Amino acid sequence: MPRGTANGHALPVPLDRVPPWVLVLLVAGLFVGARLAGSEVYRETLRFLAAGVSTTLLLTVASFAVALCVGLVAALLRLSRSWVLRSLAVLYVEVVRGVPLLVLLLYIAFVVTPWLADATGVRWWRDNVVRAVLGLGVGYGAYLAEVYRAGIEAVPRGQVEAALSLGMSRAQALRHVVLPQAVRTVLPPLGNDFVALLKDSSLASVISVTELTYSGNLNVARTFRSFETYNAVALLYLCMTLLGSAGVRLLERWTRTPGWGAFSP
Repeated sequence: MPRGTANGHALPVPLDRVPPWVLVLLVAGLFVGARLAGSEVYRETLRFLAAGVSTTLLLTVASFAVALCVGLVAALLRLSRSWVLRSLAVLYVEVVRGVPLLVLLLYIAFVVTPWLADATGVRWWRDNVVRAVLGLGVGYGAYLAEVYRAGIEAVPRGQVEAALSLGMSRAQALRHVVLPQAVRTVLPPLGNDFVALLKDSSLASVISVTELTYSGNLNVARTFRSFETYNAVALLYLCMTLLGSAGVRLLERWTRTPGWGAFSP
């Protein structure tokens, strides 16, 4: 019988092409799933952590949205013709990337946002979730700025000059020619950064955001079952990151299809 077949019918994925770590992970997942299903302690722990999972996902999506906007603005400023704007963008990127994300999160939560609340009179600056979203978004925005810049600079200069020769302004050339092609380049690293941000969202627990890690700490304080609780926390993070990584791989395959990203002006 040919390799990668069963009962004479071709399998969707040949068995000899399945990575060994996938098989190990599958077997371990089945074992852990059976253990969780048969334990009332684990079921109760997972029910308690469910709210933390939803908060983690919300925090990740909101922070990544802020990072996407901040990173794009910083990348465009860094590519600007103005020396002042370029210097400001470089200063932001270098300073933020030179400070640990945890320190940056604490600084924004207990220095920047209290000042903003006093200066503007807006009380929601004191909300812990808002503080966490701002801290993680600003921190990851510096890394995404470099991703954007690399994608934009990867577009051949000749295409920009051709767009300008057709009468487009630089803003129009950026919108209709450069960015559609840069998207193909930056999507995979942006997806990887999203998965990394999902894991780093656990840092928000230090400012009492009830995400997954903080919920786990609360459950340990409530039940004194640290073994079962942190097993469940680690498993939930692993499931979310594996799903995110699978999504990134699908995105990479999608962006490699012919004609993808061929936007018309």
